[in-house]
Amino acid sequence: MKKIAITAALLAAAAVSAPAQAGDAAGKWQVKVLATGVLPDGKINTGKPVINAGVLNATNDTQANDNVVPTLAVEYFVSPNFSLETICCFTSHHVSVTGTPSLSNAMDHVMILPATLTLKAHMPVGAFKPYVGAGVAHFFVFGEKPGSSLPAAVTSAKLDNTFGAVLQGGVDIAVGEGGMGISLDAKKYFIQPRSHFYAGAVEVLSAQHKLNPWVISGGVSYRF
Repeated sequence: MKKIAITAALLAAAAVSAPAQAGDAAGKWQVKVLATGVLPDGKINTGKPVINAGVLNATNDTQANDNVVPTLAVEYFVSPNFSLETICCFTSHHVSVTGTPSLSNAMDHVMILPATLTLKAHMPVGAFKPYVGAGVAHFFVFGEKPGSSLPAAVTSAKLDNTFGAVLQGGVDIAVGEGGMGISLDAKKYFIQPRSHFYAGAVEVLSAQHKLNPWVISGGVSYRF
């Protein structure tokens, strides 16, 4: 996480250092460095087929843990009131099992890159610039492992890469006339990846999960 934070800071510094007088509250580009809370759900979608070869009780449910990560956002204004935004961050989670029996760690080291593109409509009122947006997302998943709470017979785990949708709302608050600002942002993702657990080559457990995270961010912005 320290490496991610350093990378985000360096990218933002490179953008704002070109040169300081280039800052413009009405510029075409905006970059943001944000602290982001990723708040997933993770419950099983019981409306979809579930494979359970006796690994867990059929009444069990699942939950993914929350995380806080640094985020870099890059935004291009196609007009004064409309922009396109993409974000860069990695967030790591584990999945626990609730019910009886409960398992504190069923899937571990789930690293997610939430590639996101949103179209935003801005409604500026002086220094306050609220916006709403919507777009698409593709969650790329890396490094997942069966958790330490699972039976030793479960040898590997996978969470599918998944497309979904995202809604967005927030506000940019200008600080002076030089393009600097404060940003507050909230996104709601609608993403339901499927998990797979294997004993050797045999799939012994699989379910679709309502990951559907809230992603809440706050930080600084620079427009130029």
